[in-house]
Amino acid sequence: MERENSKDNIIEISHLYKSFKDVKAVCDLSFCVKKGELFAFLGVNGAGKSTTISIICNRLRKDGGSVIINGEDIDRRDFSTKKDLGVVFQNSVLDKALSVKDNLLSRAALYGIKGKEFDERLARLDSLLDISPLLKRAVGKLSGGQRRRVDIARALLHSPKILILDEPTTGLDPQTRKTLWKVISELRESDGLTVFLTTHYMEEAAEADYVVIIDSGKIVAEGTPLELKNKYTGDFITIYGSDEEKIKSLELPYEKIADGYRIGVPDTKKATELIVRYPDIFDDYEVVKGKMDDVFLSVTGKKLTGGNADE
Repeated sequence: MERENSKDNIIEISHLYKSFKDVKAVCDLSFCVKKGELFAFLGVNGAGKSTTISIICNRLRKDGGSVIINGEDIDRRDFSTKKDLGVVFQNSVLDKALSVKDNLLSRAALYGIKGKEFDERLARLDSLLDISPLLKRAVGKLSGGQRRRVDIARALLHSPKILILDEPTTGLDPQTRKTLWKVISELRESDGLTVFLTTHYMEEAAEADYVVIIDSGKIVAEGTPLELKNKYTGDFITIYGSDEEKIKSLELPYEKIADGYRIGVPDTKKATELIVRYPDIFDDYEVVKGKMDDVFLSVTGKKLTGGNADE
């Protein structure tokens, strides 16, 4: 396939396996991520997402298969090449007893970043995340949104090529979520940052360049959001200002909603045919494609909800 053979790939995973006793957490998993893209990796808790991320980050040994990061096999990588990766884990790894600055200094020291270089990188992160007012405060005293900003600063401190975000906005208020995504978008545009995302917010996944959905450690669907919507969901027509008898005459499944009726159709072509054929019914209406929630439910039979991973 063109995607697998692309020279633009920054992550290439081939026939990955990992078991925990009798549980096959990851089973023959193969996918790739292109440089600079927003890649969404979706699955319910226990699907194998966190296991895969732990293997990518070399925190967990795989049973079989290969993982190539920026052209290098992780089995052959020394510590210095881990600079390619920055990770924001679902649960914060910051030391709550230390100040924000001490947490960042400790992280920077692992990469030999100190003195003027540290100050310059901290200044840039402050311009993006507004963390200077937090530097002297203990991490344990921060709000969830403040701590998440520091988590991202920590992950970006060494200027990685790939940012892995494992449920980064879980539990955050909408304004903080918006702020964090603004920062990530700016970094993708300015630095060509590749973002590897797991999320249960489907509106975030809908903005991805490419999506892989896994279930029980296997890929069950992949493609761009539009490709997935076209393949696994239909269109929905909401009709306003009509009576139920007219809706019934269409002989299609429908549901009554607050301001009208919602009808499911296979595709946009069918929607157009109905609108042209029944202009008296379709006087006030809107047509929308199915959402990523519909895609996920269609391919897994499950709804994607938040919470801590259990993988």
